[in-house]
Amino acid sequence: MSKRCTEGPCLVCLISAGELVWTHGRYLLPALAALLALLVYLANRRTRPHPASAPQDAEAVVRRQEAMEASRRRMQREQDAKAAVFREKRKQQEEEKRRQKIEEWDSMQLGKSFKGASGPLRNRDEGAPSGSAAKPKSDKKPLRSSEYSPLSGEGGGSCSWRPARRGPSSGG
Repeated sequence: MSKRCTEGPCLVCLISAGELVWTHGRYLLPALAALLALLVYLANRRTRPHPASAPQDAEAVVRRQEAMEASRRRMQREQDAKAAVFREKRKQQEEEKRRQKIEEWDSMQLGKSFKGASGPLRNRDEGAPSGSAAKPKSDKKPLRSSEYSPLSGEGGGSCSWRPARRGPSSGG
């Protein structure tokens, strides 16, 4: 359709470029803005050296590594001390459990309760009369009256059927 421009920008090329911007400008503007932002980012990154790539003093690096190693050793010693305390506590707990089991076994062999001497068994062993070990009378009132029946629907139960509210539902 159009001839090729060899001598520079001609009127036909400028018109077709203008039509391109006019028809597709809403796509070209964000694309150009993104391209500009990318170029600025890459230019800043290229001019600013990375801290890891900066030349470092060898003695400073060695001192920093030695300090880190000393800190690691100190933290490991602290952790080892905590672990030793924990192991000691656990060992004492296991020893206490073992001692209690032995006591329970011995008391069971003697006819006592194996969960420790209970009141009635202890009283009998100490020579107290068996009549004094009677249960005290309970003064508790029942939780519901004797007339209560869950099938009758009476009796003051808190759960009962209620008719639905009038009007539109309050759904969401």
